[in-house]
Amino acid sequence: MPLRGIRAVAIDLDGTLVDTSHDFHVSINLLRAELSLAPLSLIAITRLVGRGADHLIRQLLAVDFAPAEVEARFADTLARYLHHYRINNGLHSSIYPGVYEGLAGLQAMGLRMACVTNKPFEFADALLAQRGLREYFEVVYGGDSLPARKPDPLPLLQVCSDFQLAPSALLMIGDSCNDAMAARAAGCPVLMVPYGYNYGEDVHAIDSDGIVATLHAALPALET
Repeated sequence: MPLRGIRAVAIDLDGTLVDTSHDFHVSINLLRAELSLAPLSLIAITRLVGRGADHLIRQLLAVDFAPAEVEARFADTLARYLHHYRINNGLHSSIYPGVYEGLAGLQAMGLRMACVTNKPFEFADALLAQRGLREYFEVVYGGDSLPARKPDPLPLLQVCSDFQLAPSALLMIGDSCNDAMAARAAGCPVLMVPYGYNYGEDVHAIDSDGIVATLHAALPALET
């Protein structure tokens, strides 16, 4: 799985760097309690995570309401959710094994780094800072930073432009099909970690250039 000519790395956040599933679980069930709705399980919630806050809220409302009512309730429910998540962002999360070692190793190799996530920028930037990860990344793009988010290739192409690199020189590392689809569409190589969310589906079925057990485990593929 050697990857040659890599000069920069774009890394996903939720499910790749940080296990934020419990932040979502707490925030969403506080929201559902406000709406007099039954709580959802952690597994059910994590299967909805990854396509941005607006998609998440529409999917949550669709559990209990017809499409017309989903749209009628959407704006107010999104605002309530963002309120709860702003309070709980990072409080119940944990860093995955090998993340600090992996970031330090990538930095020591002279690779430039970007965090590319579908999480709203406000929450992504705050979480990275809170966990001591922000210093590793030259740029951070959230799901609301650009006109399109993953699986659209735009965020990765923007990083290529920022770093003045060809897409083949930018490696994407993520946990879901969104990351792989964005990378393939942009022309970037992509590695997957197996421990994230990916909507409950097996990452081995994703078209990628390999699966690494941890972020630190990706280093040997780049050392060549």
